[in-house]
Amino acid sequence: MSQTPPSVNPAVPRHVAVVMDGNGRWARQRYMPRFFGHKQGVDALVRAVDTFAARGVEFLTVFAFSSENWKRPSEEVSGLMGLVLVAVSKYLTKMAGDGVRIRIIGDRSAVSDKLRQAWEHAETLTRNNTRITLSVAFNYGGRWDVVQACRQALAEGVKPEDFDEAWLSRRMALSFAPDPDLFIRTGGEMRMSNFLLWQAAYSELFFTECLWPDFGEVEIDAALAAFAQRDRRFGGLRANEAVPAGT
Repeated sequence: MSQTPPSVNPAVPRHVAVVMDGNGRWARQRYMPRFFGHKQGVDALVRAVDTFAARGVEFLTVFAFSSENWKRPSEEVSGLMGLVLVAVSKYLTKMAGDGVRIRIIGDRSAVSDKLRQAWEHAETLTRNNTRITLSVAFNYGGRWDVVQACRQALAEGVKPEDFDEAWLSRRMALSFAPDPDLFIRTGGEMRMSNFLLWQAAYSELFFTECLWPDFGEVEIDAALAAFAQRDRRFGGLRANEAVPAGT
């Protein structure tokens, strides 16, 4: 959904997107298997959802598994798939009770029937919750998202003159949410890694060295404080730079 620039910059972002990076390094620093870092990352996500909701954030979208992550060792990929099932079993009741709505975005065709069914159950169970919407990007890529939306246009026989940004936005994986106001990446890397390329066109970017399992309330508040200081103009001028009428 395309975002209309607000007349007043909100102090709190309505929608936050997060690349949860650093699980493997967190585990390696502790001489533990990478899987243990991913497990701690799930726990950190559950805590982060509650913290963001408490701060007034309405939408949280996290990058859990990219379409490029299939290149990782098969045992790690298999472990991640199993971890998702364990996480749903462990945390779904709590998150549902806390008013969290869960959505899964990405290409579901490559995952097992068991995993798809677990996602569908989570979405159905939480569909009426309104405190915060947690969108988990799994087997997702920003380029895939654009391509799948364009394929819908071709399938529907959309005429070139009817094909515009608004049409495409309505077919994107996050069509149910406003564009992210704040884009956070943990772990020290400073790139978007093919995450929400269309939707993050005007997002404020925040990069931190903090590894994802350690990303807690202090780090979240630092990111939100940095966002509150940003001057979001969406391509326009600052108020004191406006050209006087008649010139």
